[in-house]
This record gives sequence, structure tokens and C-alpha cells, in this order.
Amino acid sequence: MATKKAGGSAKNLTDSNPQYLGIKLYAGERAQTGSIIVRQRGTKIMAGKNVGVGKDHTLYATAPGIVEYSTKRKVDFDNKVSKKKVANVVNAVGDTKVVSKKKVTKAK
Repeated sequence: MATKKAGGSAKNLTDSNPQYLGIKLYAGERAQTGSIIVRQRGTKIMAGKNVGVGKDHTLYATAPGIVEYSTKRKVDFDNKVSKKKVANVVNAVGDTKVVSKKKVTKAK
């Protein structure tokens, strides 16, 4: 007779950390340069004006401004037309392009 009970193996006790995906800044919210707008797997939302794409498809602001979302018609590989959501960052007055204000002087 055995003096110890046979122990079974536990195979389903580990868990992975959450990925925290989704929209981080909604339309109308203010974004600073480098702030994350959307964390996503694949490009479900495309980058628009003043928005960059990270190596894990994260969208981030390349200039300060207000976040806006719009749609864009896109032609796929098989000539199927689909609507894609686009994230843009516009400055506070509504201009879609942020321009640096450098003073230009003429050389004599």
C-alpha cells in the first residue's frame, strides 16, 4: 500500500496578461505629440493627417491637436471597395495641417 497519494499534473493554471487594446483618445479629445490614439492588432483604423503607425500597428500623434475620425473608400487587392476608418489629428482652429512658424529672412 502506498504511503503517499499520487499527485496529478495541473495543465491549465497559467494565464497571460491582458493586452489593453482599443481606442485611447476619442474624437474631440486633445492629443499631445507622441500620445497613443489607438492600440490595435492589424490596421483596423488607418493613420491620417499628423498620425504615425508603430511596429505593432499602434496609432500615435505626430503633432499636437484634436483627434478626429473619418471614413475613407479603399480599393482592396481583389478590386472590392471597402470603407476604412481613418484617425486624424487637427489643430485647434480646424486646419488639417500643422505648420511650424519659422520666420524667413531674405539674404542681401
